[in-house]
Amino acid sequence: MTAHDLPVIAHWIDGAPATSSSGRTAPVYHPATGTVRAHVALADEADIDAALSSAQRGFVAWSAFSIARRQSVLFAFRELLNARKGELAEIITAEHGKVLSDAMGEILRGQEVVELATGFPHLLKGAYSENASNGIDVYSLKQPLGVVGVISPFNFPAMVPMWFFPIALAAGNAVIVKPSEKDPSASLWLARLWSEAGLPEGAFTVLQGDKVAVDGLLNAPEVQSISFVGSTPIAQYIYETASKNGKRVQALGGAKNHMLVLPDADLDLVADQAVNAGFGAAGERCMAISVVIAVEPVADELIAKVAERIAKLRIGDGAAGRDGGVEPDMGPLISEAHRDKVASYVDIAEADGAKVVVDGRGYTVDGHEDGFFFGPTLLDAVPTWSRAYTEEIFGPVLSVVRVASYDEGLALINGGEFGNGTAIFTNDGGAARRFQNEVQVGMIGINVPIPVPVAYHSFGGWKKSLFGDAKAYGVHGFDFFTREKAVTSRWLDPAAHGGIDLGFPQNT
Repeated sequence: MTAHDLPVIAHWIDGAPATSSSGRTAPVYHPATGTVRAHVALADEADIDAALSSAQRGFVAWSAFSIARRQSVLFAFRELLNARKGELAEIITAEHGKVLSDAMGEILRGQEVVELATGFPHLLKGAYSENASNGIDVYSLKQPLGVVGVISPFNFPAMVPMWFFPIALAAGNAVIVKPSEKDPSASLWLARLWSEAGLPEGAFTVLQGDKVAVDGLLNAPEVQSISFVGSTPIAQYIYETASKNGKRVQALGGAKNHMLVLPDADLDLVADQAVNAGFGAAGERCMAISVVIAVEPVADELIAKVAERIAKLRIGDGAAGRDGGVEPDMGPLISEAHRDKVASYVDIAEADGAKVVVDGRGYTVDGHEDGFFFGPTLLDAVPTWSRAYTEEIFGPVLSVVRVASYDEGLALINGGEFGNGTAIFTNDGGAARRFQNEVQVGMIGINVPIPVPVAYHSFGGWKKSLFGDAKAYGVHGFDFFTREKAVTSRWLDPAAHGGIDLGFPQNT
């Protein structure tokens, strides 16, 4: 099949696929084979204007729905998603490369937010103060913002948008999703599902594209808020640009998540969880554990246990588990360029004096020699001044840093520029309690390696891991996607001020 024969993945505007007017496209790869499977449209100004106009019309229609009718659409979407989530998992695996079970796990975590959003009515209630002054009542209303933008990363093409759009829609907003051009099809599939669920045209729009589309949303006066997940430099750019234009912003950035292992920890549990948290989704997640801080004397034993487990991992095409086949533990990385970037960090660590215990560079899979595979990698004694330690690698690279005490390990975590997630492994409740109070990070796990909160709590870090006004989902999400009006009301009593007396007639 030639490039001209490949399909072009379109926008979703006015409740249907929409061909781009730009003529610009980008390749969409099958990461396990390294082949181009499609092209995606890259928006121009005309496409952006069409999306904005559609979303504005969609907002007018959707925000006029009663709460009961709006809730019924969300329930319908939830049921359709639950019945057909396997379709979405296969789309994610084909374009991202993660194994099918991991793709399904992503969908289920996103579905938690959908389920939270179905119960939205009580979270949109205002407050009422009767007779705040003589004859005067004061009450508040929670109303939608209007058109809101969601800019999604490649690593979770379904879950991350679902952190935002169910709550935004429940509150009565219209949503424009700008997915990553690396795996754009999941958002289109979700758009079709919303249409089937009864969402009016324009209330859910998908704008495909690159920086042109991003800047179009950041600068459009019609867009009232921006929600973003991605790297810290882009999160900061989005926050500064959108805020300058008067928009609300929640921009979740990068991470360098640590696991602090105390000498009393169960090292078999630690090794299992370090492998799961370091190499799941091929390390392409902002909540991955990328650094194990081992409080001596446990490092040597722990490294041996982790290396033993790495040797048993199966790496291959993420779709291999379809139809009863044996599913690998880890799939490829998203692109050749990203694979080479991850390899460069291992080069840096080695040059800076780290020991490469398990080397994933040059990894190939039989029958998929052109795929974007990178083997699980374990580094020991990584210098804390090395870029391999200070920067986010976003790949299956687990670094071990040895320290002499809890205090030294805590200082390393608190001294970093990121503050997304961290974990402590210990059997000492007092140490764990001290850690949760002293560590300067937004999400903490105690014997839990990836502490992503459930949907009725909120997701987000500290420091350079979060820019903006609110965390994702939970109560923060409903506050972010609504704005409040305060109403002060007085109705004169006809009996006290003359005029009509509506009281029961009395004999005098």
